[in-house]
Amino acid sequence: MNNVFGLDIGTRNVVGTVGYQTDDKEFVVTAQYVREHETRAMLDGQIHDIGRVAKTIKEVKDELEKQTGQPLEEVCIAAAGRVLKTVTTHVEYEYAQESVVTGEDVHTLDLLGIEKAQEALKEVNDTSYKFYCVGYSTVKFFLNDEVFISLEGHKANKIGEDIIVTFLPEDVVDGLYAAVGQAGLSVANMTLEPIAAINVAIPENYRMLNIALVDVGAGTSDISITRDGSIIAYGMIPHAGDEMTEVIVQHFLVDFNMAESIKLQSTTSDTVTYKDIMSIEHTIPAQDVWDVAAPVVDSIAQEVSAKIRELNGDKTVSACFVVGGGGKIHGFTEKLAEDLDLPEERVALRGEEVLGDVTFEQEDIKKDPLLVTPIGICRNYYEQRNNFIMVRFNGERIKLYDNNRLTIVDAALQAGFSNDELFPKRGTPINFTVNGVARLVRGEAGEGAVVTMNGKPASINTPLEPNSEIIIEPSTAGEAAEYKISQLDEYNHSVITFVINGRKVSCPRFVQVNGELEPEDYSIRENDVIETRNYYTVRQIAQFMDLVIDTDQMIFVNNEEADLDTLVYENFSVEWKTDEYGVARIDNNTYNDTQESDTDEASVTAEHDENADSVHEKADADTNDASVLAEQDANSTESDNTVARTSEQMMNQVLDELHDDFAKEAEAPAVPENELPENDIQEEIHEEDSSENTVTVIVNGEPVELSGKDTYIFVDIFTHISFDLQAGKGRAIATVINGRDAQFSEELHEGDKIELYWKEN
Repeated sequence: MNNVFGLDIGTRNVVGTVGYQTDDKEFVVTAQYVREHETRAMLDGQIHDIGRVAKTIKEVKDELEKQTGQPLEEVCIAAAGRVLKTVTTHVEYEYAQESVVTGEDVHTLDLLGIEKAQEALKEVNDTSYKFYCVGYSTVKFFLNDEVFISLEGHKANKIGEDIIVTFLPEDVVDGLYAAVGQAGLSVANMTLEPIAAINVAIPENYRMLNIALVDVGAGTSDISITRDGSIIAYGMIPHAGDEMTEVIVQHFLVDFNMAESIKLQSTTSDTVTYKDIMSIEHTIPAQDVWDVAAPVVDSIAQEVSAKIRELNGDKTVSACFVVGGGGKIHGFTEKLAEDLDLPEERVALRGEEVLGDVTFEQEDIKKDPLLVTPIGICRNYYEQRNNFIMVRFNGERIKLYDNNRLTIVDAALQAGFSNDELFPKRGTPINFTVNGVARLVRGEAGEGAVVTMNGKPASINTPLEPNSEIIIEPSTAGEAAEYKISQLDEYNHSVITFVINGRKVSCPRFVQVNGELEPEDYSIRENDVIETRNYYTVRQIAQFMDLVIDTDQMIFVNNEEADLDTLVYENFSVEWKTDEYGVARIDNNTYNDTQESDTDEASVTAEHDENADSVHEKADADTNDASVLAEQDANSTESDNTVARTSEQMMNQVLDELHDDFAKEAEAPAVPENELPENDIQEEIHEEDSSENTVTVIVNGEPVELSGKDTYIFVDIFTHISFDLQAGKGRAIATVINGRDAQFSEELHEGDKIELYWKEN
């Protein structure tokens, strides 16, 4: 048989019991040892000097190892203390379909009850204590809403239970664990002292009755109540045998140990012999001791009876059993009966008779109420064995049902650690609209939680180890989303086309945010309303083309006289005479307001014009002129929505050639308005659109078919090939036709061999 080591760490004594339970539920004690604390290391059931208590535990452990001849490594303990809390609650679990109730289902129900009780205690806790669950008992089971004695093996759609859960402050529990650990032991199971006591003192067949059990120890009096076959309540008061001893100390002028001897003698003999601190020996009647202790006995009895009534719904019980050394003092049971309004025979000191199903292998062990609690602690191990494991999570001790599949994430959830703190969190997103369509840009992903178990790196899926120390540093949130106007597809790919002096010119659409024009580096904010503007002014078109218009000459928009502030919409035609070239370039990050006539539109700034300039690679020339390259999106990535820009060298060449063309045009005399042929522009455009020619050229060794136009120039190949315009990193593009350097505006012919690559710096 595998022995169980139970330890009752009391205010006065440490009682150790080693034994095992037989198949017929009898308990066999193989070794027993009692050791008094050398000094007052405990008070009211709570450890005050961990080192001294650990020393006493070690002495008990060593002695029991000698008696059994076996090493003792694990121990079962029980907790008590001044600040004990109990919560009674009801929990239910409903199956998806009728199922057979398993033992695991019942324990899961227990766990749900514990969790619910913990939440209830948090809501009413008005102390600074952090409470820890140290025990529980099922009051009633319910099968499909009917009361059942046991659930396991029955078919059910729904199961439930009334459960009473007991809590103690964490420092009480920590003190016990620390003392046991210093003695070279680990905790196999922990319960509550009243639970341990009642499991021995009041058998299940007695629990149909409304009975109170009072365990009067040295520092505390623990109380349990049974009714209707279950344990319905636990409680304690911080008044017990030591208070009687202390009055004896004062009255008879003795030390504490001698006073304990006087108290014990008075329970077994008519006379008491002692020496006072002056070493004078005295022999007195036991009645003298009773008279001295009587006021304290009355006070403790009143406190106990009041607590019993409180736990029992403000009414007395049918009977009361008293165990523990402190309950032996003369007159205690009589006074308790009086306060409970019970006949004296209904309040009885229970001792040897409650240990009827306990066998002692050692003949010299006397059956005594002092042994009730440690034997109950051992028996409790069998009732809750392997059902729970205890760990410390971020400094908090928690108890989990052990289904042999527990991982760190289970401990995290049990401790109330939010899922959001386990997994990486994205930064704040941005919600906005573009031309009436909702957009969302997500924030950056953060870092996952940092998990360690017993100081070693772990993951949330690492299997739990009993009594392990788990620390989880919460996950972090990533950077908030950041998105600029320049990253919008609508900004990079949306153009507006005008007909300027008979030629098509494509310009990027201006962007308005909440009704105001914003530059490309504008950072989009939450709930921004973004719209692409569908017009330019004549002035803005000229600035985009880097031209200065001769204002002494007439300006026409759709063949009507106009000025620099006239609005020009998609496919509008504009006729003007240029005066200068290249002087209208806009300096970086500079705004020049342009006044728009008869509109409520915001002023256009030079910085935005410069932004337009940076995008004007999009413009397409007609069949007889250079095409302005659009930004290439073939190599763009969805992750960052960036768009490759045409190289500065390429664009400068294209602009120079455009300026040459418009300069030639400027030298020609202006045509008076009345001499302009009606629909001349429209006819020219129609002809362009109606004439098509197909040309095949060889680009970097690969055939490329050009179609859709009558004639083609060098820059047209960029609309038919994939070429990473970001890869240059400041280098110029080499343009070669048939082995010679070529211009971007050079006309292409059938079979031309073209080389296109980045020059080395």
